[in-house]
Amino acid sequence: MIALRSDLKVVLAAQPVDFRKSVHTLSALVSEALRANPYCGDVFVFRSKRMDRVKLLAWDGSGMVLVTKWLHQVTWPPIRDGVVHLSATQLAMLLDGLEWTRVSPKPVKQPAIVG
Repeated sequence: MIALRSDLKVVLAAQPVDFRKSVHTLSALVSEALRANPYCGDVFVFRSKRMDRVKLLAWDGSGMVLVTKWLHQVTWPPIRDGVVHLSATQLAMLLDGLEWTRVSPKPVKQPAIVG
């Protein structure tokens, strides 16, 4: 299971992928195309060419997790080279079909005094 914690890094591949790709092929794609370590604990998100399905790839410490979900009427970032970074909240909203693009986190000031 992928825990959507606040410090979770989510990387969305901007280019659609062939959804016949396996966990091994997607892991290699993370290493080569996204220039990231697939075993770092981040969540890597891939979308289909028709933009109606999504695959999540993540290392949970004991194995690689691959989740596939069919979606309806999802707002995706424009297709371009590179990656898009999302927050855990934005990922949860995207998977729920909500307008994740309208959410921006409020800055929280770090306390200056302890105690």
